[in-house]
Amino acid sequence: MTVQDDVTRDLELLEEVRVVHTVVPSPLGPITLVAHDGGLSALLLPDSKYEAVQGPFGERADDEFEQVQTQLDEYFAGTRTQFDLPLHLIGTAFQRRVWEGLLRIPYGHTWSYGDLAAEIGLDPRTSSRAVGAANGRNRIAIVVPCHRVIGADGSLTGFAAGLDRKRFLLGHEAKGRPREHLLF
Repeated sequence: MTVQDDVTRDLELLEEVRVVHTVVPSPLGPITLVAHDGGLSALLLPDSKYEAVQGPFGERADDEFEQVQTQLDEYFAGTRTQFDLPLHLIGTAFQRRVWEGLLRIPYGHTWSYGDLAAEIGLDPRTSSRAVGAANGRNRIAIVVPCHRVIGADGSLTGFAAGLDRKRFLLGHEAKGRPREHLLF
């Protein structure tokens, strides 16, 4: 089975699920939230380079995202450091493995692509680029914290919604914390 076969199978399965969306305000601008059968499947920041390829958003259903909105408000207020939401990860088996690894990066910390590769049981010397590519395809920004992954040298690397937003999120999470645990 190829990656394309995995994606095709996932898209066929998606035709059978209920897809809804809403748009909520945030300090980063309006965020589009998408859910598949009640599980958050996308959190798209403004101007995300992948925003146009996310697939159908379904009907608008503002009242079905109250829990997500509350937890995002708490996150941006600095009172929530971990999300507790049902997720619907849409991607290949490898991408989902990487995204599940992202969920283990502690709030306020950063890991390199090599650190993330090692965390999910891969050799960082040979897997960092593949891990980086999967990280870059994460559709659930902030909740699945792809912004916490940086270059091995401590540099800020790509972020689908732009490095300014990545810098904002990392700075937000570092407020009131000693900076020696951060690489950037």
